[in-house]
Amino acid sequence: QVQLVESGGGLVQPGGSLRLSCAASGFTFSSYWMYWVRQAPGKGLEWVSSINTGGGTTYYADSVKGRFTISRDNAKNTLYLQMNSLQPEDTAVYYCNAVPIGVLRWSSWGQGTQVTVSS
Repeated sequence: QVQLVESGGGLVQPGGSLRLSCAASGFTFSSYWMYWVRQAPGKGLEWVSSINTGGGTTYYADSVKGRFTISRDNAKNTLYLQMNSLQPEDTAVYYCNAVPIGVLRWSSWGQGTQVTVSS
């Protein structure tokens, strides 16, 4: 079974940083594009960033461009999201998944990791 376990969230002050991790199992991690989405309180899912299989191609939502960096370690089956210059608007539960696993297998979604940006 596909499993994705997010970690690294927490409470941080505005301007601070966090590094999220996504541990993947149950599929050939290195063969899939990966992505991060987030869900703010009372909001729907928002796409944050995507990365290709080798890690050389990345895409970011305008809201996080220049502040967040997506990366992956295929040897460790782990996806990362380095989050710098965090703002209150970044407060959300962050989830990771693979293309197209996330839409094809709804059970693959993990619990997410909570990021709270507040003074």
